[in-house]
Amino acid sequence: MTQPAKLPETIDETLALLERGRYVAGREFATILLLALKLGRPLLLEGATGVGKTELASVLAQGLGRRLLRLQCYEGLDAAAAVYEWNYAAQMLAIRMAEATSGDADNLATDLFSDRFLIERPLLQALRADEAGAPVLLIDEIDQADPPFEAYLLEILSDFQVSIPEAGTRIAIERPIVIITSNSTRDVHDALRRRCVFHHVTWPDAEGEKAILGARLPGAPEALSGQIEAFVGDLRTRLEGREPPPREESKWASSLVEMDRFELEPERLNKTFNLYFRYRRELADAEGKEIAKILARAQAELAGLEGP
Repeated sequence: MTQPAKLPETIDETLALLERGRYVAGREFATILLLALKLGRPLLLEGATGVGKTELASVLAQGLGRRLLRLQCYEGLDAAAAVYEWNYAAQMLAIRMAEATSGDADNLATDLFSDRFLIERPLLQALRADEAGAPVLLIDEIDQADPPFEAYLLEILSDFQVSIPEAGTRIAIERPIVIITSNSTRDVHDALRRRCVFHHVTWPDAEGEKAILGARLPGAPEALSGQIEAFVGDLRTRLEGREPPPREESKWASSLVEMDRFELEPERLNKTFNLYFRYRRELADAEGKEIAKILARAQAELAGLEGP
């Protein structure tokens, strides 16, 4: 039998776990994560899109050798899509077969609501025992779900159990590791917040961005990394923060390395912006003359820092 991977016991062990997954985080974040793991409570992460909230669940699952179960929230999400539903087609087929063979009606009535007709969705799957350890459950973008569904979660997140009227109550033997994310498009209810350990994920500073790029693309030349960081810092100001976050920078830098571009040049830069920007208006801004000015300023600043 496979032995479950041990959860980290200290802040340093938590940081090491994240570093193995190339997830750059400070001691404050590692402390919050360790607290959630030790208390067995969900970790609620709020922040802008793309700052690494969703990625944390994947890093934890991979680092601990656990299953990753993801529930993507959206308007209209209900228990049938999130928790469970009965396989009505299979139940009807079983009834027809029993009628055709004069089956035992009493046994059939009991069997119709057994596990073989139960379709488990992520929230119910997360309660099942696993020899590799409790899974990592990602409830992504909870702010996109309706408030009634958020209220439905309270029983699961409080006692880690699900009540199924036809089949009784399912209780987790070992609590799953739960990561809940929110992009703050609406306020998450206080009742849900009380059941979680909360952390607001902010944009990293310049040192943090450099560390992320170094972790994601260790082969990138230092000169190129420096130019990208300086360039993006100025670009963020010019485009009012609409550009992709640091974890997108590594994808862009990777494309530059693949093209053997070891420094940023305006004529080559425009050909890679489709990998960096998500909206046409941003691409149009980037391809304008302003980009050359931003790049020139970034190169001049780096040259000044490096000295003669």
